Amino acid sequence: MLDFDLIEGTSEKIHMKKLAIQICVDMIARTISQSDFRMKNGKEIIKDELYYRLNVRPNLNQTASTFWQELVHKLIKENEVLVIKSDTDDLLIADSFTHTEYAVFEDSFSDVTIKNYTFNHTFKMSDVFYLQYTNEKLTTLLDGLYTDYGELFGRIVEFQKRKNQIRGVVDIETVQDKSEAAQAKLQNYINKIYKAFSEKSVAIVPQQKGFKLDEKSNTNAHPVDEVNKVTDGFLYQVANALGIPIALLKGEMADVEKQTRNYMIFCIDPLLKKIKDECDAKFIDKSVYLKGKRMDIRRISYSNIFDVATAVDKLRSSGIFNGNELREKLGEERADDPMLDKFVITKNYQESSEALKGGEKE
Repeated sequence: MLDFDLIEGTSEKIHMKKLAIQICVDMIARTISQSDFRMKNGKEIIKDELYYRLNVRPNLNQTASTFWQELVHKLIKENEVLVIKSDTDDLLIADSFTHTEYAVFEDSFSDVTIKNYTFNHTFKMSDVFYLQYTNEKLTTLLDGLYTDYGELFGRIVEFQKRKNQIRGVVDIETVQDKSEAAQAKLQNYINKIYKAFSEKSVAIVPQQKGFKLDEKSNTNAHPVDEVNKVTDGFLYQVANALGIPIALLKGEMADVEKQTRNYMIFCIDPLLKKIKDECDAKFIDKSVYLKGKRMDIRRISYSNIFDVATAVDKLRSSGIFNGNELREKLGEERADDPMLDKFVITKNYQESSEALKGGEKE
């Protein structure tokens, strides 16, 4: 038997796992990157160098949105992320580092590499911004799913590629001339035949003496839906592990506000709490923190301000919140108006005895 290249190797690369993680992590990163990071001293918002770094330009090469997206990607994918502060106050995300842990002393970070530059300096825990996702189950889950879903996905793709595939069997009489030139000539002829069948709607091939082509039909049917089902199954498993409601990924419109609220509460808020706690610990001294200085992160609101106007009016007229407190709840800054600092109560919320007295006077 001559060594003709009749069987083409199939690729074993599976991109499903990368796509699923990318979709989920991108969704979380885009949401967090729209947050506003504020340092507050009591009710006052401090707009200083740190405010500029966290919200506009963390370093010379990144905008704030790009910086936070990269940070979230590393945090979720690699289970940890390290941010260092350069001599020029730039905030830089480390590509790799060595983390040395201690029981009663500060942890240290050495061999910190950013792009192509490695710092010779060893950083202490108090000098860096360090976050851990601390979800070992996610890593275990993904590793296991890669194997199971990847194998299943690969098999279904191969079945799908063979659907309606033109197959042929070539009968060749014993070749007397077994030289390389003769083999190359015959291989060339076979390649031309299959190229004509695959590229042209009508292909006519002349029959050669000692050469017979017998076409075989393939009746196996494997719908494309099966490929989509396996891909979606893997995607939904990853989304569940990260706390993303499946309905949001599917694009379902039923109860979209409820699903969005769950997404913000169970997925986004825990990550923002991690970031807030680390900011409070690294950017604020203990004595100043106890006096009321805090990091305040305003995440993007999923409710339109006009949709909650009636509820805001009730909270204001019942005296539960004043105007400036409601502005903060809505994500707006406090206004310099003494009237907004007052608590007001309409007659509808007064005690019944006072309401009756008012009626008698009238």
